[in-house]
Amino acid sequence: MLEFSAVSSSTLETFANPRPERDYEIVISCPEFTSVCPNTGLPDFGEIRIAYTPDARCVELKSLKYYLNDFRNRGIFYEHVTNQILDDLVAALQPRRMTVVGDFSVRGGIKTVVTAEYSKAG
Repeated sequence: MLEFSAVSSSTLETFANPRPERDYEIVISCPEFTSVCPNTGLPDFGEIRIAYTPDARCVELKSLKYYLNDFRNRGIFYEHVTNQILDDLVAALQPRRMTVVGDFSVRGGIKTVVTAEYSKAG
């Protein structure tokens, strides 16, 4: 069994929301997401979809790409990785709302989709 080591969220960069007075949605797709099964050490493949309504900050896409690529050699379960991405992005952006979907490829005849959601209180 592989031991999970945390991905550094410090690679995530943000920029000022150009229209903070307006609710609008940003949708980002990473169709080539990879990580490693912590039990077998075999690669896991899937798509990560991020949808959020920004508040004061937006995520810079190149830094997001590097952040997601850092999971490539990490042993992590689908449920953990989806929630970790949500937690790290919420910490960096403090959005009004965010949903992260981990849509993982079929393995052993089983397809898994994990959805994690956040909504700012108040």
